[in-house]
Amino acid sequence: DKEVRAIFLRLFAQLFQGYRSCLQLIRIHAEPVIHFHKAAFLGQRGLIENDFLTKVLNGMAFAGFVSERGPPFRTCDLFDELVAFEVERIKAEEGNPPKMIKHVRELAEQLFKNENPNPHIAFQKVPRPTEGSHLRVHILPFPRINECRVQELLQEGLARSQGAAPATRGDKKCVVPAGPPVGMFTCS
Repeated sequence: DKEVRAIFLRLFAQLFQGYRSCLQLIRIHAEPVIHFHKAAFLGQRGLIENDFLTKVLNGMAFAGFVSERGPPFRTCDLFDELVAFEVERIKAEEGNPPKMIKHVRELAEQLFKNENPNPHIAFQKVPRPTEGSHLRVHILPFPRINECRVQELLQEGLARSQGAAPATRGDKKCVVPAGPPVGMFTCS
């Protein structure tokens, strides 16, 4: 599922490329208001007549996107990096499916690392008991748990996790990179 998510991440990065240049921060209220100039965004891309993109920009999901990602100073993530720095790479990969697939797999790996910062801690599925297993008499009673050994294992796990380098970036706030201007892109 990470590869599917990576494909959608690329799609939305391409679709909203340069959106930051059409944001305006209005500070006349106690809380700043972020306004997105839809006409400027569509006009710079030459897509004023495009019904699909117009409906996307008028939707509630895009309004939430602007309010969440509009502030110029916030925690950046993989989407921000794609929109700001991967423009040329995405354009160059349009005619080369193997490169595109490689990039999707790299993004999927990054998404996996972001969600699973400690890959050595894996959860295994417990198999379901077979049918009629409760009728068997040879099942031994559950053993008593050795509290000292449990504490030792917990301490070992904590020591390992504290010694490991974090796989993801911290929630450090920074200035969001604007990326190239919208006029640089043409959509088909």
